[in-house]
Amino acid sequence: MDFTESSLARAALIVIDVQRGFDDSAWWGQRDNPACEANIAELVATWRARDRPVVFVRHDSTNPRSPLRPGQAGHEFKDVLVGHPDLLVVKSVNSAFHGTPDLHAWLQSEQLEGIVICGITTNHCCETTARVGGNLGYTVLFALDATHMFDRKDLQGVLVPASEIGRMTALNLQGEFATVVSTQDLVVI
Repeated sequence: MDFTESSLARAALIVIDVQRGFDDSAWWGQRDNPACEANIAELVATWRARDRPVVFVRHDSTNPRSPLRPGQAGHEFKDVLVGHPDLLVVKSVNSAFHGTPDLHAWLQSEQLEGIVICGITTNHCCETTARVGGNLGYTVLFALDATHMFDRKDLQGVLVPASEIGRMTALNLQGEFATVVSTQDLVVI
């Protein structure tokens, strides 16, 4: 998919897990990309202004201690997500393609050829959704600067900064499962 108005009109914006529970640094740790939410808001506003389809995805954690568990304040969407999506997918695993209702079936019924991914977290639900979408044959655009993730410890217990994890996610996706883009790449058209 090239970056034209007509091609992006056939791409749904998939906004993944932009939930208040990800603000709990005691649970998740240090995050990167403080501009993530502003970039997500800009993408949502652009998609709506151009009458393109917007999908919200919500994670319903099955972990009884998780801030993303239904019934917890952290389960709710952040204030940056306003209005109603064209589709709301609820999931308890990483990929938005493994939720309810069936995202793939909806995209097919709407005759959409591509998806644009943004949300939280870069290296988990966003990356997994991009991989599955690519394998299903969609053209996938991954708005890296409209995602964020958290520092993680590697197998030896060494802290890996979130920014490094994001760089690896971009490297893993680019050209194989998705095209990595910026918010500005998508909103200027």
